[in-house]
Amino acid sequence: MPPRQTLNDLAGALSLSATTSRQLVEDCLARIENPAGEGARTFIRVDAAQARASADAMDMLRRANRAPSPYAGIPISIKDLFDVAGETTTAGSKILADAPPAQQTAPAIARLLAAGFVPVGRTNMTEFAFSGVGINPHYGTPRSPWERAAGDATIGHIPGGSSSGAAVSVTDGFAAAAIGTDTGGSCRIPAALCGITGYKPTARRIPLQGATPLAPSLDSIGPLARTAACCATLDAILGGTPDRVLPRIAVSGLRLLLPTNIAFANIDDAVENALDRAVLRLDAAGALIDRRALPAFDQITEAHTKGGFAATEAYAWHRTLLATGADRYDPRVASRILPGADMSGANYFLLIQARARIIRQFEADMAPYDALILPTVPIAPPLLSEFASDHAYSRLNYLLLRNPSAINFLNGCAVSLPCHAPGRAPAGLMLAAPGMGDARLLSLACGVEGVVG
Repeated sequence: MPPRQTLNDLAGALSLSATTSRQLVEDCLARIENPAGEGARTFIRVDAAQARASADAMDMLRRANRAPSPYAGIPISIKDLFDVAGETTTAGSKILADAPPAQQTAPAIARLLAAGFVPVGRTNMTEFAFSGVGINPHYGTPRSPWERAAGDATIGHIPGGSSSGAAVSVTDGFAAAAIGTDTGGSCRIPAALCGITGYKPTARRIPLQGATPLAPSLDSIGPLARTAACCATLDAILGGTPDRVLPRIAVSGLRLLLPTNIAFANIDDAVENALDRAVLRLDAAGALIDRRALPAFDQITEAHTKGGFAATEAYAWHRTLLATGADRYDPRVASRILPGADMSGANYFLLIQARARIIRQFEADMAPYDALILPTVPIAPPLLSEFASDHAYSRLNYLLLRNPSAINFLNGCAVSLPCHAPGRAPAGLMLAAPGMGDARLLSLACGVEGVVG
């Protein structure tokens, strides 16, 4: 499987018998098993025998004209926090390594299996999905493809998190696409830092059952893939509407809002140059771009003065495990969860009220616009060596999470599109819209990526 083929490319090749599912899977497994590559750090578990058997089954069904969908037989990867019947879900941790196997498959994954996709393995991630960095001290850290040094796994750039392995599985051709989760940017951050596309849907559209929670108020399930069209295909299947067909919306005449507050703070030169290039191209293509402050961004900061959803809700889930096995956690993950114990019920209730009020304001402010545009993250992929101290880790993690997490708080939908020039550091352009605007946003993204890519 050539690493840069889209889902539609592969579906077409399968329908014309130009390839087989077994060949696609074998190509992926060969790359994963290459000791010089990132396979061992990208996957926590590789299901080679099961993938081969599933591929053979899809090939047999296709020969009998009974393939369950045009995408039947295409290899994908699954983040290691989804339940699959008969498998243990560790969520990138060691403390759950001895947990009993799942009894049922998560509904989102079941929908992909019903369409005939072939999982090749469970991808690595930040432990319990609680970081935008992607570093995992238990299973290693797959490196961003940007300026990757050969031979030494400690030299290179972070992949972004928490869906770190998901992004690298796509960039390195270990899978045609990946399924991740996004609580504060965990699909979009690694997509931006690895130079691919990542989508965060409106959370309530895709069932969360069977996915290890981080913060249920903010959690969502989304795809990482080569293109916006690939993400749209997977989003439709995950959302239970596999026959959805989205038109490509022309860029000319689009009304886009570029916020001037917070989102561009502390932006580095590489990302700023990439965003300037993208905005100039959109302007030349006829998009109408307004530049002004978005009040919701400042209001989000104010709402979090007494604490936030992520630590509070994570602590509710982790409190028993932490009480008996905190020493088995990544210390940087445990230190982010533990403050959740300090939030009072009254302050949590006030946060819920503030969120509802800010969402209403955001939706009113966005009514004249087709989408919000901003950098997915304000920095290029940092080196792994930059995270030696806890202070540096906290500072960089905040910068990575700041922009994408705002959309989770606002209950919106968002896509990160690569917008850097060839040969330059990866940078993501984020398009965002209020909740339930998914179909139009994805149609818009399919047009925008042809302009900015």
